Amino acid sequence: MAAVAAPPLSAWLVAACSPQAECCADDHHHQHQQQCCVGGGSSTVMFGPRRERRRLRLGAARSGMSMAVALQPERKIVEKKPDVKQRRVVITGMGVVTPLGHDPDVFYNNLLDGVSGISEIERFDCSTFPTRIAGEIKSFSTDGWVAPKLAKRMDKFMLYLITAGKKALEHGGLTEELRNELDKTRCGVLIGSAMGGMKVFNDAIEALRVSYKKMNPFCVPFATTNMGSAILAMDLGWMGPNYSISTACATSNFCILNAANHIRRGEADVMLCGGSDAPLIPIGLGGFVACRALSQRNSDPTKASRPWDVDRDGFVMGEGAGVLVLEELEHAKQRGAKIYAEFLGGSFTCDAYHMTEPHPEGRGIILCIEKALADSGVAREEINYVNAHATSTQSGDLKEYEAIVRCFGQNPQLRVNSTKSMTGHLIGAAGGIEAVAAIQAIRTGWVHPNLNLENPEKIVDVGVLVGSQKERCEVNVALSNSFGFGGHNSSILFAPFK
Repeated sequence: MAAVAAPPLSAWLVAACSPQAECCADDHHHQHQQQCCVGGGSSTVMFGPRRERRRLRLGAARSGMSMAVALQPERKIVEKKPDVKQRRVVITGMGVVTPLGHDPDVFYNNLLDGVSGISEIERFDCSTFPTRIAGEIKSFSTDGWVAPKLAKRMDKFMLYLITAGKKALEHGGLTEELRNELDKTRCGVLIGSAMGGMKVFNDAIEALRVSYKKMNPFCVPFATTNMGSAILAMDLGWMGPNYSISTACATSNFCILNAANHIRRGEADVMLCGGSDAPLIPIGLGGFVACRALSQRNSDPTKASRPWDVDRDGFVMGEGAGVLVLEELEHAKQRGAKIYAEFLGGSFTCDAYHMTEPHPEGRGIILCIEKALADSGVAREEINYVNAHATSTQSGDLKEYEAIVRCFGQNPQLRVNSTKSMTGHLIGAAGGIEAVAAIQAIRTGWVHPNLNLENPEKIVDVGVLVGSQKERCEVNVALSNSFGFGGHNSSILFAPFK
């Protein structure tokens, strides 16, 4: 029977799930090296001669131990690592999908104007929920960005991710023609997600109630958090570092810092990085309602997210994606790229205290900021702008504020704001779009207002927080914080390129 040609993605999935016969070939053909490729990734395992393997197996048997594989590289090649201090990382492109627009300039102009992206949820009936508002994206199209066949089956977190990633490339002048000239083995994708393909997985459960035959054959790969980065890399042909990190609401910052480190260590020249999440479905809303984490100010959605305000009653969920193009400085210069800012460094820590509450003394946050400064080689007094994580929760806002003031309170020029006052909390995507906001502040010399800060907490110095209108600020060094359930803390720093 003649074989039927499968669609490219189907062919890839079939290959990923099929037995790798070549990996079990006779020793005569593979005495020194075998290579197995599974699911598009590759790993190379070096085996010693047959006699040595037999001796090791016998030795293991006599000792009562089991040994599946004996590793014995024939040769160890040591490559001289480049001096990481000489490999500077710059931002050459930005892409966003947000409740306030899908273009970096439109998005930031709306922030500067104090426009709120929070409204009543229209995607599904949530009349029985105590929370019925969110930073919901009302209008979104994948036309020109994602193949129609894939767009019908993919989860929205993947659609947001791929669209924001490709828009970042376009914003960075990396046209298809120019991308074809790049060394694709030195280009990578590291875009994470906190929640992954929630709707795809939920739909699969509903289909399974009827029969497994009704399930989307791609429900497993399209639900995993790594597949957005993987599909985007396949589309671009980028063979460098490719994976995802999932650290709840700190996801984007973890991805950005790790992507930058790949460049700093000489493992890549270009990296797409950031985060994406699409949790606005009944199970997502219901889950956070059950946590008692959400605002219930349904009658006045635009007033619901109010970091540091006495009347805050929880955060507001949001959705979207934020992606940066990070590039090694000399590589960017050689192609004549426009440089928007420089990435200086960052850090992450763990509170090791509680699943959802910050440490009462803010130890993890302070340690994270201090380590980020050390990694960047930046003095405390150089920081004059902080894009805070501040989500509009009772304890989280104050513990972060206290940590910021402790670290930078001696700087009279310090300005602090929260993008979430207008976007809501985009979960794993929050750090990505807030990095864009920090970079845009560097570019424009304006920092956006804190919306709804009408009655500040008594311990808060309103002279530190940006007011209800945008303010002029020539940013020297910007710090962007993101923290997540599980006690994950992350801080990253940007500065004007000089």
